Amino acid sequence: MSPALFPRVPAASAAVVAMAGITAGALLESGLPAPFGQWLFIVVCLALPAIGWLVAVRRPDNVYGWLLLAAADCLGLGILGVGLLIRDATGHGPFAILAALLASLFPVFYGLTWIFIPLLFPDGRLPSRRWRAGVWVAGAAMAAQWAGVLLSPDEVYAAVPGGNPLGLSGPAGLVAASVGGLGQIVAFLVALSVLVSLVLRLRRGAATERRRLRWMIAGVVGTLGGAVLVAAYGLTGLALGAWLGLLGAMASPAVAIIATVFRHNLLDIGVGIRGSRIFLVFDLRPTVDELLTELGPALEEAEPAEQLGRLAGAVRAGLEARWAAVALADGTRVVSGDEDGAAVLTVPAGLGHIACGPRTAGRFTAEDRRLLRALAVPVGLAIQSAGLAARLVNAEEAERRRIERNIHDGAQQQLVALIAGLELARATGGGPDALALLREQARQTLTDLRELAAGIHPSVLSQAGLVEAVEERCSRLPVATTVTADTGLRARRFPDEIEGALYFTVSEAIANALKHAAASRIEVRLTQAGGRLQVVVSDDGKGFDPAAAGRGGLGPLADRMSALGGGLDLAGGPGEGTRLRAWVPMPG
Repeated sequence: MSPALFPRVPAASAAVVAMAGITAGALLESGLPAPFGQWLFIVVCLALPAIGWLVAVRRPDNVYGWLLLAAADCLGLGILGVGLLIRDATGHGPFAILAALLASLFPVFYGLTWIFIPLLFPDGRLPSRRWRAGVWVAGAAMAAQWAGVLLSPDEVYAAVPGGNPLGLSGPAGLVAASVGGLGQIVAFLVALSVLVSLVLRLRRGAATERRRLRWMIAGVVGTLGGAVLVAAYGLTGLALGAWLGLLGAMASPAVAIIATVFRHNLLDIGVGIRGSRIFLVFDLRPTVDELLTELGPALEEAEPAEQLGRLAGAVRAGLEARWAAVALADGTRVVSGDEDGAAVLTVPAGLGHIACGPRTAGRFTAEDRRLLRALAVPVGLAIQSAGLAARLVNAEEAERRRIERNIHDGAQQQLVALIAGLELARATGGGPDALALLREQARQTLTDLRELAAGIHPSVLSQAGLVEAVEERCSRLPVATTVTADTGLRARRFPDEIEGALYFTVSEAIANALKHAAASRIEVRLTQAGGRLQVVVSDDGKGFDPAAAGRGGLGPLADRMSALGGGLDLAGGPGEGTRLRAWVPMPG
């Protein structure tokens, strides 16, 4: 079958069979003209195949729609069978056996509506593995009830003029009726267990799930209550209680599903109102653009780690998944929802990936996968941002520890020695030589503090700008160094974070050239073009293979460039020297 025709053709076929059986069987039973009550009965019963068809067509991957259609077919064929039996007064006509077989489908309809439709709500899956045994018990009870109805003696078919053409007589008929009655009792008890399970799920579930479960619980109560009324009054004489019970048993499952689908947007189907017209609205899930537009302001104000959490929540909401997780390359996971099982859908996102648990209704479709791949782009950027932020924090912490260590090992020790010398001089009445020595120690300490401060943020960088700070740094090198800058760049100032990032990048590149490359000449060039402020540091040292080199000391600097919207790269090779290029966007 062509993919374009599936699931429309099988769903429509099942719905037509059910509707035709309901209408024809009811009219065969009452004859024409049919009374109002019979037309009401037909309309009520037609709701089940209608909603089953809609769910199956809109969400073919969700078995729940096909379950509704199966129940509707059993109902329609069962009503048709009863109508044929009533019309064949002799009970031995050519259609009597077929009619009896069709009428025996009513127990299957009862079992599906009492047990399986509420139990598998809303995604066609069991709520827990513990229900596997209950499913087998329910199946056995339905089979027993079906066999009992099919082979029961004529006394059970008292409302049918011709009786049961397949009915057994004597002890065998009594056994068949007993088996059928026992199966009905067991099925009813299992249905009560399902009702209890729904109530427990209602108490433990989230707000959205509780709103949906309320309707299903009401539907189960109406179905079972209607069955009790029918059993109490019987269908003979069409007593008011029996009619109410019959309508309740037939209408409650469909009403519960319809209310859940349309009122709470289950399966992305809703009702729209425009003026005096009411129409259906499909695909209510937000698009990627809608999700990002809604998330935009929140993401701008959030820290990188919090961004990941909000994006995981957006993925979960957009795909209606039970849980969604954003995982980083280092194993860090940010989860939205309760991660209660293995992921069923995973896509890469930058340096990490997105993992999703099962959907709350149905299975993931090709459209879901396209949506997730689209969301992987902003999630990947957020993962990269979170990793960058973590590396910057680590670099800042390492720099703080370095400064603390330098102060402790240098200036602090000198100050301690100076204080001790002053105390000693006061105690011994130190002469001019002692004071001169203390004065020299104080000057050396001051010099060391200035050099330490220059390493944190050179004063010339604050006072004169980037070009002069780079020139001052290069003027004290033991090798030939050339600094060139574009016209106008010397007199221009930039934000502190940009000047600081480029200055320390130049300093690190020069230090590497002197310590590791054995360079004899270094060239530094600062340019502004194409909306970029760029610095290039070249040396004639022994070089290295950039592809085989790690991040080393340039890693934090590369992260610093990335944080400013720029970048850093290395070029060169063994025996070819090294060329470092760093750039940031020009501020407006």
